Amino acid sequence: MNILLWVLQILLALHTAVGAGWKFFNSEQAVPSLSAIPHGAWLAISVFELACVAGLLIPAVYRPLGILAPLAAVGIAAIMLLYCVLHLASGDPNHGQLIYWLVVAAICAFIAYGRFVLKPL
Repeated sequence: MNILLWVLQILLALHTAVGAGWKFFNSEQAVPSLSAIPHGAWLAISVFELACVAGLLIPAVYRPLGILAPLAAVGIAAIMLLYCVLHLASGDPNHGQLIYWLVVAAICAFIAYGRFVLKPL
């Protein structure tokens, strides 16, 4: 279980780092259903995501900070759920992005549950 959780944490960290980098170079207007997010908040989300990336990876080198991994996963899941709410509020009929964000949130929830309950660091 520990190996699976580490693999998922690393993949989630890569996914989130790429998403954070994408936000620095693209406006919130690039995703029509997220256009309600102010530009400053868009950049703040990107910085928060990079902090979550660090939280997912730091426990690999410094075990006493193991609590950061599930907290980072919860933070990323919260952002994904925020995107889902904004998407539904926008009235966009294309739900492909919604499904994607829900899958990422579910993976985050599994990591958080795994690190809080199944195999704490």
